[in-house]
Amino acid sequence: MAITIEIPTAFRRFTDGIPKLDSAASTVAEALNDLTARYPALSRHVRDEQGQVRQFLNVYLNEEDIRFLGGESCSLKDGDCVLLVPPSPADEAFVLV
Repeated sequence: MAITIEIPTAFRRFTDGIPKLDSAASTVAEALNDLTARYPALSRHVRDEQGQVRQFLNVYLNEEDIRFLGGESCSLKDGDCVLLVPPSPADEAFVLV
């Protein structure tokens, strides 16, 4: 099974410029863990000190906000796309420090 994680431009400096990442994750949580395991510098921008998705980071599964799909426990299927949407430029100072 392969899913795609789309990495926004603001986070690509932590992924060596890579815009997309393939993963074999079966849940959104696994996909985020895979992403941050491969790119540890990105971890603090994705998860807070308690290990939760950062408050101002939106995560979408096939263009639907995961908060309305059951959160990080959402199951993934072959061909799914997980998209990270960071805060607006005015809010980025809170996350991209």
